[in-house]
Amino acid sequence: MKNAMQSLFDLQRWKPWEPVLWLLALASPWLLSTHALIINEIAIVALFAVSLDLILGYAGIVSLGHAAFFGMGAYAAALFAKLVMPDPLVGLLFAIAVSTLLGAVCSLTIMRGTDLTRLMVTMGVAMILMELANKLDITGGADGLQGVIMGPLLGRFEFDLQGQTAAWYSISVLLLLFVLARRLVHSPLGGTLKALRDNRLRAMAIGIPVTSRLAVIYTIAAGVAGAAGGLMAQTTSFASVDLFAFDRSADLMLLVVIGGTGWLYGGVAGAIVFKVMQDWISSITPQYWTFWIGLFLVVLMLVGRDRLIRPQTWFGGKKS
Repeated sequence: MKNAMQSLFDLQRWKPWEPVLWLLALASPWLLSTHALIINEIAIVALFAVSLDLILGYAGIVSLGHAAFFGMGAYAAALFAKLVMPDPLVGLLFAIAVSTLLGAVCSLTIMRGTDLTRLMVTMGVAMILMELANKLDITGGADGLQGVIMGPLLGRFEFDLQGQTAAWYSISVLLLLFVLARRLVHSPLGGTLKALRDNRLRAMAIGIPVTSRLAVIYTIAAGVAGAAGGLMAQTTSFASVDLFAFDRSADLMLLVVIGGTGWLYGGVAGAIVFKVMQDWISSITPQYWTFWIGLFLVVLMLVGRDRLIRPQTWFGGKKS
């Protein structure tokens, strides 16, 4: 067991700043206790973005229906807490299992066709699930699934109104699944995914089983997205049909664009930038915050992410 954990963390050497970053993240609900609720939301959205980056950045699968797995995880966790038992960890595992199963079924739809076909199919799946959640009595219909009461985390830590327990819970799950995702993308499986992302025909020519690789990563990404949805339902005690909405998938795509694809920290960075900007700008101008975020994205695309991050490139200098 000890050797397995050691290989999990040591396969790719962690840079010196990474442990510091995660320690600060775990301490943030205490250091910024008045902002614990938005920290919790950022952690959930970051996990959701990491799940999309697994298929978009590492396998080249374009999806505008990733919210299907997020919503499925949320409803699975909420229904489990309401109908079976309120334990958060067991409910989260159930949400991951259900969304993973859904991902395995949906992976059959992305095997063939072009990127445009995949966009339409993935979006269609999310719309079908959204309509089912809207019509079924067990899901609460358009009013959403209400009256979800979560038990204490690990039997000791109650979910408080300030959101500190929720934030620590979400950040811990984010860290665990991030480490597992990091291990995955640096494994031989991750190497074959990058190969088929860069040139699928060449990957097929050298004997990589493209179809099975796509199915595996799509299923895993669905499970991670379901975990993010489960956290959302558990920490808000609510699940609604808008969890399946198209704009949630579109916003997720923007997060990954902001942070960068093919880099797991890109989803985390994109979630932080997007949610902080959304919270800050909407407090200043509630009616036009989308305009300013849109303007930021336009500048990001025109100037380039490297020029924004590296000051020495602002005036045409070389990158370090």
